[in-house]
Amino acid sequence: MQQAALLLEDGSQFIGQAFGHISHHPSYSVGEVVFNTSMTGYQEILSDPSYAHQLVTLTYPHIGNVGINLDDFESSTIHARGLIVRQLPYAVSNWRAQESLNQLMAQQHVLGICDIDTRRLTRIIRQKGAQKACIVAAPELNGEILQQAQQQIKAFKGLRGSDLAQEVTTRKPYIWQEGGTWQNQSKPNNRFHVVALDFGIKKTILRCLQDSVGQITVVPATTTAAEILNYAPDGVFLSNGPGDPDPCDYAIQTIQTLLQQNIPLFGICLGFQLLSLASKAQTFKMKYGHHGGNHPVRCEQSHKVFITSQNHGFAVQEPLPAHLSVTHRSLFDNTIQGLAHTKHPAFGFQGHPEAGPGPNDLRLLFEQFVNIIHEFKTLSTPVQEWVD
Repeated sequence: MQQAALLLEDGSQFIGQAFGHISHHPSYSVGEVVFNTSMTGYQEILSDPSYAHQLVTLTYPHIGNVGINLDDFESSTIHARGLIVRQLPYAVSNWRAQESLNQLMAQQHVLGICDIDTRRLTRIIRQKGAQKACIVAAPELNGEILQQAQQQIKAFKGLRGSDLAQEVTTRKPYIWQEGGTWQNQSKPNNRFHVVALDFGIKKTILRCLQDSVGQITVVPATTTAAEILNYAPDGVFLSNGPGDPDPCDYAIQTIQTLLQQNIPLFGICLGFQLLSLASKAQTFKMKYGHHGGNHPVRCEQSHKVFITSQNHGFAVQEPLPAHLSVTHRSLFDNTIQGLAHTKHPAFGFQGHPEAGPGPNDLRLLFEQFVNIIHEFKTLSTPVQEWVD
């Protein structure tokens, strides 16, 4: 293993060991450093497109001990720009393991750093916010190499104002054919057709939709409302994804048109933020975001608390337009977690009800989406009377 360093934009430095992509020349990986509190699921986290342009710090100390398998990827590749862990175990012990975490990251040219104080790093992020950072590895670190890493930090523009959905979206439409969740491989009873706008969609989301809905057509992020309507969908799903929602004007315009068509809409994560922007709300960049599998969220109607999986650095701003109603709130910081449109059959959730990794307390939201579709399709009253 080579020596490695993690440099933050505030001047902090951490010296450790490199793993993953290592070469005979200096290797650099720059991005926004965030921390995730999940104790399991490092493979799903790395392959989640929502982590594009980010360096992920995992606060659980031992990462890699159960190895890697092909079944648990959330996409076709690693999207995080780097991984930061306290300890990388040398031994892999799991009957499903096909290779080690180190091997996977080396194959996909992703740089990692271990043997650093991740508690200190997490405290810095909590105090100062998510920061631009760079992981650098070299046969021998020196001042020139560290200076080059600092220059890369200065050149990185960050996530604010960055439209990353177009980087990670599918390039052409396709029909999801990999089935439902592992617990439910039978065909769902509800045979509806949903179009999923892919801003960086996870496979677990598609599996949950398959369980609840039926046929799913996944389309690129830039697909227009007219193109979506040509599929004659029963509902439209707005997926998770990376980056700032504000510059995604093409998606906001599409969602605004779909709202006017009164097609049932369900948005998660970035899709939730885009639905909010299309409904005339505003978003803001959080200090260090929500990343982990232990976030308590309260339903405002029932006051029931759910433990949820979270992964977002932007949130919906208050006050809200009158036609948006808050359905869920974070018990960590009171930020908005769920919204429902009072004039159209549209709702969304900021966290990840599909989990992958994390608790699945709120997978019932997928059933809520199906119920809305069913109610909408069986309406005997005019649409305007129903949405009012």
